[in-house]
Amino acid sequence: MAPDDDPTAPTALDPALHERAEAWLADDPDPATRAALTSLLEQALAGREPAIEELADAFSGELEFGTAGLRGRMGPGSNRMNLAVVSRAARGLADHLLEDLSLVEPLVVIGYDARYNSRDFARASAAILTSAGCRVGLFPRHGPTPLVAFAVRHLEADAGIVVTASHNPPADNGYKVYLGGRAADETGRGVQIVPPSDGRIAARIAAVGPASSIPVADSGWELLSDQLHEDYLTAICALPDPAGPRQVRIVHTAMHGVGTETALAALARTGFAEVHTVAKQADPDPDFPTVPFPNPEEPGAIDLALDLARTVEADVVIANDPDADRCAAAVRDEHLSDWRMLTGDELGVLLGDHLIRRHGYHGVLARSIVSSRWLGRVAQQAGLEPATTLTGFKWITRAPGIVYGYEEAIGYCVLPEVVRDKDGLSAALMVAEMAALARAEGTTLIARLDELAAEHGLFATSQLSIRVEDLALIPAMMRRLRTTPPTQLLGSAVTTTEDLSEGSVPTTGLPPTEGMLLLSAEDTRVVVRPSGTEPKLKCYLEVVQHVPAGTSATEMTRLRARSGERLDQLQGELREALGRA
Repeated sequence: MAPDDDPTAPTALDPALHERAEAWLADDPDPATRAALTSLLEQALAGREPAIEELADAFSGELEFGTAGLRGRMGPGSNRMNLAVVSRAARGLADHLLEDLSLVEPLVVIGYDARYNSRDFARASAAILTSAGCRVGLFPRHGPTPLVAFAVRHLEADAGIVVTASHNPPADNGYKVYLGGRAADETGRGVQIVPPSDGRIAARIAAVGPASSIPVADSGWELLSDQLHEDYLTAICALPDPAGPRQVRIVHTAMHGVGTETALAALARTGFAEVHTVAKQADPDPDFPTVPFPNPEEPGAIDLALDLARTVEADVVIANDPDADRCAAAVRDEHLSDWRMLTGDELGVLLGDHLIRRHGYHGVLARSIVSSRWLGRVAQQAGLEPATTLTGFKWITRAPGIVYGYEEAIGYCVLPEVVRDKDGLSAALMVAEMAALARAEGTTLIARLDELAAEHGLFATSQLSIRVEDLALIPAMMRRLRTTPPTQLLGSAVTTTEDLSEGSVPTTGLPPTEGMLLLSAEDTRVVVRPSGTEPKLKCYLEVVQHVPAGTSATEMTRLRARSGERLDQLQGELREALGRA
């Protein structure tokens, strides 16, 4: 038997991969990742297949800088989040501000969450930006992402950075960038980057060169004072009606993130005195020990909060994700005689309705294309203008005249002039206020949803996510959907089939984006698009049912159950249409 045919022979490390790893090792400015890569190389050279596979993935490409900035698994390698990648990103951003935009001493504010390496990445960015000629304001400790978005507008900064992976798994980290001040127009100040800015920054990053050669300052940046946090609290605490009721029992969880201190302070200042925290999830912990995935939407993530809610007989559960830019709510559903999480769309329409009725909001109410159309009906009935945008708050908050915006993935912007991004803390105040008003009026948030359903129809949504190992399967599924789209949805003829990549299509009027939209004669809607952050194809499903006048609570329960059954059936139809049945 030839040596190459011996199944017991160790796997050989590809020479090109070995060369890339050695070159990285020579340039890596971080002793920790150098040590990790050295160990991985030794195992790979010994023929250990898991090490070779890990090495291949770590150097499978460059961690792409886009409209979400950077996000990925931490570790050594060009396809990982590490000090070398972050250093190039910081220098690339500096070069964009100084060279592309010709700004003199641009001001950059930098914040970070409590994940592993977040503080180190933020401090390294401050040192690099300072050395490049920027003025830098660094937050002195970890804090919520909305605080950084607030700071960009409040301080009229030219850019903002927050080191966070939001609700990703513990092994991940990320690098989010905002532009403001002289670097953006009025609609984009304090908003996450979009094209062409992302491409220009990415080009500057690519031109940086070796990480070990990037100049780093020893000092010169400013530590921002606690007054900024105080100013943020003052701004968001001005929203709840001071004359409104406050008798409500709240359970709050920060999901092992950085939201507890600010959330509790905001609730206390606005008069919500009875707040119970989930103690095991209140303090920042980068291991997220009580949840398999630190996202309030994930099954089991708020189980501890629900247990506490039952114990203290709470009125509402409010959950923030680890960087506190998202907000979820759970309530006791009288139809089910149990607690349940409100969907992102349900909470989105409740907040929009509340801001119109109780706070007199006038202007544009915006939602992303993958979110429910229910908000549009509420806005139109109130004589307000609804807007549909591309996916993501980088687009939602750019809607001209926006006063409120939301996305189905539990992201809400209730104060766009204060924070031009999703903000789970100001949203939490509105959830508390809604729950207190409902209790004072002898009703519930579920009952208000029933009233809205009676007015506009019962809108029910769900999502089908198809995760793949082979990324080539995603464009293949999209091709299949484009060439042979279904002619029916739930037995109703498909009347609209639109390729969103063509742009400015009649239904949306939006710029080009990868995706497909299907609409049936019975108003069933499907939007299919690849995920921007994960190896998934996502299908956003919505069914609408007419609610007859005088429908009882019991019948409403049946209608909701029927909507759930129809969504399940629609998932099956989409799997078949995509060849994944």
